[in-house]
Amino acid sequence: MQTYIFKRLLATIPVMVVVALFVFALLHLSPGDPAAVIAGDYASPADVEKIRHKLGLDKPIHVQLGIWLWNVVRGDLGTSIFSGLPVTKLIGQRLEPTLALTVTTMLIAILIAVPMGVIAAWTAGTWVDRLVMVVAVLGFSLPVFWLGFLLIYGFSLQLELLPVQGYVSYKKGLMPFLKHLILPSLTLGLVYLALIARMTRASMLEVMREDYMRTAHAKGLKPHVVLLWHGLKNAALPIVTIIGVGVALLIGGVVVTESVFAIPGLGRLTVDAILHRDYPVIQGIILVFSGVYVLINLLVDVLYTFLDPRIRY
Repeated sequence: MQTYIFKRLLATIPVMVVVALFVFALLHLSPGDPAAVIAGDYASPADVEKIRHKLGLDKPIHVQLGIWLWNVVRGDLGTSIFSGLPVTKLIGQRLEPTLALTVTTMLIAILIAVPMGVIAAWTAGTWVDRLVMVVAVLGFSLPVFWLGFLLIYGFSLQLELLPVQGYVSYKKGLMPFLKHLILPSLTLGLVYLALIARMTRASMLEVMREDYMRTAHAKGLKPHVVLLWHGLKNAALPIVTIIGVGVALLIGGVVVTESVFAIPGLGRLTVDAILHRDYPVIQGIILVFSGVYVLINLLVDVLYTFLDPRIRY
């Protein structure tokens, strides 16, 4: 087990190096001179040159790359041009809301989607199955921002059950914390839920055709035991895979969801950094999101070793 995990960790190193090179290239492949964009339309050539010197853009490209990679290895992602604060500090300040929203969304989506997919497979061809598929299709079809505004109008403005916008830390109370996360989590989780439900249904339908399922029924085992112990257990691999892959949907949806609900997380920080042309912050956030995605996929690979005994360490 330790050898397998070590090999997978080593395999993530070249991936992160490629990601780091891509993030660095964003600053140099973007149209125009970043220093001129930051300085503004009315800046003099001398002002632009000062900014270029401050950002290190007057150095050779290979020197800039070496300095930037060395700083990243040391945990230094640079300094925000707009606020003047270290990028790591800005990300740390915005990490809690995004982490809370992401974890809540994943929990809601998984706890609802997996039973939905199992029930849809068990009742394949019936109205229950069709209803689940309708919900899944709607999940892929409805724009996140539109669904967010719809939920705000219904539950916040009309029924006055939940807050319209904002975020309250768990340190200020569990109920205010959860109330501010329900609508954003439902908005962000619908696409994720639809993806997991469809994969669970497809995987369960394939497993239910296997001989060992018929043998389990022939032994007189109760239907729910056959379905959950023999069926879901053997259908878990593709479900776990799609849960890991779906994290990319969450990362993309966080930006839109946090903007709609005015949540001060990394998604909102990304939007603000783009509007202010704050390149160091944009680079740092992309690097962090990419690292999280790589780590999630590493976790999925490790889970495979527990779910599938055929995987060799």
